[in-house]
Amino acid sequence: MNSLNKTFLPTKDYKNRNWYLIDCKGQTLGRLATIITSLLKGKIKPQYHPSVDTGDYIILVNADSIVINQNSKHYLVSHPGRPGHSLKIKNVSDCLPKFTIERAVKRMLSQTETKRLMRRLKIYNDQNHLHQAQNPIEIDVTNLYSSLQLDTK
Repeated sequence: MNSLNKTFLPTKDYKNRNWYLIDCKGQTLGRLATIITSLLKGKIKPQYHPSVDTGDYIILVNADSIVINQNSKHYLVSHPGRPGHSLKIKNVSDCLPKFTIERAVKRMLSQTETKRLMRRLKIYNDQNHLHQAQNPIEIDVTNLYSSLQLDTK
């Protein structure tokens, strides 16, 4: 059999997952969410195949300093009663930056992928995280594709 005609398809047991560290300071929510979804799905890898999960783990630090469009406001209403008489109204971007990032990433994934891939996303509000033992690769999001090409070789 000719070896040039063989196509590599990763199996479900193919465990080549990397850990990436992304600093959210000064990053916009939408652009960061698209980068996160492509990393979670594994679309940057050369062995990517849509039916096989080859995605990576992602650690986000400084999530509280992410830039959110202030013109669009999202509110959480607790104990809604009659219209205009709710007991508590909170601006989501002020109180829960982790919730805002998770919500943006979840809505960019399909329903079948959401539960499986969101387990690999770790979000922290400050610089400290619990995953030093995994030796995460730090990614500069502004120069994403140039930094990932250097790491994959």
